[in-house]
Amino acid sequence: MTEAIEYDVVVLGAGPVGENVADRVRAAGLSAAIVESELVGGECSYWACMPSKALLRPVIARAEARRVPGLSPSVQGPLDVPAVLAHRDDFTSHWHDDGQVAWLDSIGVILHRGQGRLDGKKRVTVTDPEGGGVQVLTARHAVAVCTGTSAVVPDLPGLAGAKPWTSREATSSPGVPDRLVVVGGGVVGVEMATAYQGFGAAVTLLVRGDGLLPRMEPFVGELVTESLTEAGASVRTGVSVASVERTGGSGPVTAVLDNGERIEADEILFATGRAPRTQDIGLDSVGLKPGSWLTVDDSCRVEGSDWLYAVGDVNHRALLTHQGKYQARIAGAAIGARAQHVPLLESDRWGAHAATADHAAVPQVVFTDPEAASVGLTLQEAERAGHRVRAVDYDIADVAGAGLYADGYRGRARMIVDLDSEILRGVTFVGPGVGELLHSATVAVAGEVPIERLWHAVPSYPTISEIWLRLLETYRGP
Repeated sequence: MTEAIEYDVVVLGAGPVGENVADRVRAAGLSAAIVESELVGGECSYWACMPSKALLRPVIARAEARRVPGLSPSVQGPLDVPAVLAHRDDFTSHWHDDGQVAWLDSIGVILHRGQGRLDGKKRVTVTDPEGGGVQVLTARHAVAVCTGTSAVVPDLPGLAGAKPWTSREATSSPGVPDRLVVVGGGVVGVEMATAYQGFGAAVTLLVRGDGLLPRMEPFVGELVTESLTEAGASVRTGVSVASVERTGGSGPVTAVLDNGERIEADEILFATGRAPRTQDIGLDSVGLKPGSWLTVDDSCRVEGSDWLYAVGDVNHRALLTHQGKYQARIAGAAIGARAQHVPLLESDRWGAHAATADHAAVPQVVFTDPEAASVGLTLQEAERAGHRVRAVDYDIADVAGAGLYADGYRGRARMIVDLDSEILRGVTFVGPGVGELLHSATVAVAGEVPIERLWHAVPSYPTISEIWLRLLETYRGP
């Protein structure tokens, strides 16, 4: 080991969350180091958000263009898949992180490459990946764990030898298999099924539960299932994979279902959940269980600690890049305030030091065809939380802007109204192009805007945003 280097803050993990923590503490005048064992930019930049959306955009754009009179005949052919994959590669910077390293340099954050591990209070060791020894970093004020999550692959007979895809392989594949089995009906499963079906693969989607996207309103999964099926995918619900077989090292793969049915494909993708990347970061040295989620308060400080923070996916509050970056801004501000002995605004529920949106206003867009977008609570979640609520539904196709957007537009909107306070607890949209409607809903939910004030937010005609007026009219009644 070499002599310890001291910083005000040490960050473990240089994904978007860790980068934002480092940026915010630097803005507060503190010195910062960041430790990364892979690529600076993390999962989102190279194996998740950016490559997956680069893959999906041409598929969705073509599907929508096919519904536009006068344009439809021009877009009936197949996609130029090599061009799509090349575009994906551009968005991942061809899996090089030079640009993001340069950004860290520009804000004065010191990068240490290697495996970072906690080694007692405010102490981190970094093992050089090239075998160059161990560097010791110490933090005057805080250490922030921002190591994210990794894909969970179930322990099934034959699976390890079958070399299954996870989200990483699905988003970085250099080619398209003729047949793809996707196991899992959550966001990764339905997005990758949408992409590869659009590229011409024969896709079979296997879901253990009753439907797709189970954390959203039930009608969302129903519409997405209908669309995937019409596109040619086979969607099977209520089934489980019992074992997996692979012929040779690279031959066909077979999913054996619990009823004995066998489904053969060229690749199999398991999109069956995420686990925290905390197994090998030295949690035991500070009295925490390796491999566990880290429980935090609303400033993202680990419970029972006055120096350790866990930000982003590792705290299991909301496994979304944008939500992790939001937490990073909160945590960075809180670390800076505490370092300067400035009282935190802990009594202010929506103040600068509380990640309240994690509980009340988490937004998410699923980039399927049709798109699904939601913020806040579903009807079931609101009722379970004890709120007295009413669900207000409207068919988006009945809005003039939807008819102009595409022939045969199919979509639905729901707002969850708290009947006691007359604010919105949640909003859900499903339909082409609804992702761009979501921020207005997020403002309404996070801002706790009263229904009576929403009447004065006039939607432009003829846009799909007129759905807001129709929902309000439905709530008020004749």
